[in-house]
Amino acid sequence: MNSSPLNTQLVRHRHLRDALLERYPEIDDETLQDTLDGLTDFSDMIAFMIRSAIEDAAMAKGLKGLLDELRERLVRLERRADKKRELAQEAMEQGGYEKLIQPDFTASLRQNRPSLTIVDEAAIPEDFWLPQPPKLSRTLLRDELERGVAVPGALLGNAARSLSVRIR
Repeated sequence: MNSSPLNTQLVRHRHLRDALLERYPEIDDETLQDTLDGLTDFSDMIAFMIRSAIEDAAMAKGLKGLLDELRERLVRLERRADKKRELAQEAMEQGGYEKLIQPDFTASLRQNRPSLTIVDEAAIPEDFWLPQPPKLSRTLLRDELERGVAVPGALLGNAARSLSVRIR
């Protein structure tokens, strides 16, 4: 944690908790927590942080939806532009135009390189193949380790804790 108001409250909260436990060693957990909540704003600050995270996640979800819609729109616009270029090319070819000069653009028909078609991949000599380095399947490795299989060079670490937040 960095030096933030939450960190400052955490330090204060720990100090008060230690002092209360030292002075009242028989105090139960619920009374200790209620007392600390009355003396500090620590739990309120945690709640504020979680609410802020929930709001950020909701905004991220909304932006993701908007981005998905904009990506779809982008694909439609690209398809539309491609179709219009095809129509213009066809019209130039049929109309006998090799070049069309306008104030804002110049369009010209040109001959492209021949396209490559693979008819029998197995017959292609080795010289044309790029070697690929092996790639570790982390999913397969984790599954085997979780099943109890010993795999040299790998082991499962301790599972980290995470914060679970349910919204009612």
